[in-house]
Amino acid sequence: MAFEALLAELQIEASCPLCLDYLTNPVTLDCGHNFCGSCIQERWEDLEDIFPCPICLHHSSDKNFKKNTQLCHITDVIKQLPARISKCKLQEELLCEMHNEVVDQFCEKDLELLCPQCSVSSGHKDHLLIPIEKAIVSQRENLKDLMKVLKLKIEDAEMSCESQILKSFELKMKMEAFKKELEPEFEELKVFLRKKQVSIIANLHLEEKNVGKKLKRDIIQISKHISTIKNLLREITMKSLQTDMDLLRSIADVHDRYEMLSTPGIYSYKLKKESSTLPPHYFGLHRMISTFQTELTIDPESGHPCLIVSEDKKSVMLGKNSPTFPENPPACITFPAILSYESLDAGRHFWQVEVRGTGEWSLGLCTESIFKNRLMSPNQKTCFWTSQESKRISNTWDTAEEEEASRFGVFVDFELGEFSVYDLNNRTCLYKYADQFTDKMMPYFAIGPSSERFSITLITEE
Repeated sequence: MAFEALLAELQIEASCPLCLDYLTNPVTLDCGHNFCGSCIQERWEDLEDIFPCPICLHHSSDKNFKKNTQLCHITDVIKQLPARISKCKLQEELLCEMHNEVVDQFCEKDLELLCPQCSVSSGHKDHLLIPIEKAIVSQRENLKDLMKVLKLKIEDAEMSCESQILKSFELKMKMEAFKKELEPEFEELKVFLRKKQVSIIANLHLEEKNVGKKLKRDIIQISKHISTIKNLLREITMKSLQTDMDLLRSIADVHDRYEMLSTPGIYSYKLKKESSTLPPHYFGLHRMISTFQTELTIDPESGHPCLIVSEDKKSVMLGKNSPTFPENPPACITFPAILSYESLDAGRHFWQVEVRGTGEWSLGLCTESIFKNRLMSPNQKTCFWTSQESKRISNTWDTAEEEEASRFGVFVDFELGEFSVYDLNNRTCLYKYADQFTDKMMPYFAIGPSSERFSITLITEE
């Protein structure tokens, strides 16, 4: 029996840990582990910079394998040895410890050897009992099936381990990419954003550290799981070479250990991308206009009857002498105001208007329901008005005695709840409102009832 065990151990040592067959053209890695040249080449096929050992995960610097000629000769010699020791012609008789009778039955449910008295006991009354000779054949087939399953589990575990290793590299690459994306913004803001940059990078490092720890923990757990499976596979391989009675006597322990195998959980992460949350007008009006320019058109059906909309729906003016009434005029609009066709419910938007004439005017946002039911004249003493149902943000400027056109820009960041108005003639911020938008908002334009020769025009030129 000792000779059989040594022979089995020798055959295992001459086998490749990847294909579990005899080593072919064996190579030795820097860590000392041996593999078939083709097996390790296939395992590292898609890797470029770092090449981990499939057993100990030790990183090799390159794919320049060291061919082990001596191990190749040893493997050839081992192949000539008999694959297994011939069975003994006579079965070893084993006596039941309880009844001192020769065992001749095997219980497939409890995996126990039974003598005639044990087989008729109440403990095995409804169990399937088969002769020892048949049980030997059956259990050896079961062991072969277990070996196949364990080989597949090893492959799956090794793939999971490689996946986690790649994730750790991807983590570093993503972090570096995030840092590079942030650099242009930090360069434009310079000292103003320096503290913000330090804070974000610190959070990225902390995220990388925390996620990296969990990935390393997974790698260690998976490696231990692989080692456990390999040890069990090795023991099963040796047990399959045991004598019949020794095999049946210890087969229950093999099944128990196999049933206790459990695959370790894999940590899946999703990085929370850090970015600057400052309003974009800090980056300059030129960039804001080119990036967030939104095409708007005026909706004639939404306006007060005294307002005249141009054919291209880009301009609105006060027409006191010749009012135009829509087919279905809004009943509750009591002030010369109008909405755009387009509504805003997400994202960042920028539009420009040109104002001509003398009098009062307003720009803002409101919901369609508030516009129809509760809209009142803009108040020069207040900058915005709110209700429980929605919001209208407006600012009123008196352009009396001014015949020249003035250009203004409106910026809306829906997620940040920001509404800003800019004087495009001198590139200054005239007004900024910050709150939270909870409903769909409509761009809003209004002209004071006492205004003369007044018009508001949507423009797209920068």
